[in-house]
Amino acid sequence: MAIRKVIKIGDNNLRKTSKVVKDFDEDLWQLLDDMKETMYANDGMGLAAPQVGILRRIVIVDVNNMFVELINPEIIEQEGKDIEKEGCLSVGGFKGRVERPYKITVKALDRYGYPFVLTGEKWLARCICHEIDHLNGIIFVDKSMDKMEYLQKGGKI
Repeated sequence: MAIRKVIKIGDNNLRKTSKVVKDFDEDLWQLLDDMKETMYANDGMGLAAPQVGILRRIVIVDVNNMFVELINPEIIEQEGKDIEKEGCLSVGGFKGRVERPYKITVKALDRYGYPFVLTGEKWLARCICHEIDHLNGIIFVDKSMDKMEYLQKGGKI
């Protein structure tokens, strides 16, 4: 395993749409292991492949000691709404309020290509939504209710 560099806002790769994963092989497994080590080394709750410069639909999250790998994730149900402050390893120290669904159900594939469905609430739902946004070139500051404060402090979009 290796700690990879987390790219920061301003890097064009964070604004691109990621491609579907088709190969479930040792290269994917290495990337997943590296992403896990990188996320923990940076004290994160989630990490998407674009944040380490890989434009593939790969997300990992660890919320309340529940570690999950999601390949090609799709939100298939959502309900309620929840507003909380979020941060991001690619943004730095800024935290801003974002409205997200309170509960989501996501379908994805595991590292071996097997499908599964996961339902999460509150922070798990928020973290998965945040990371899926990265796969679509969206950064949480785009949705933040505190975007103007971020920009006034010299933040980049």
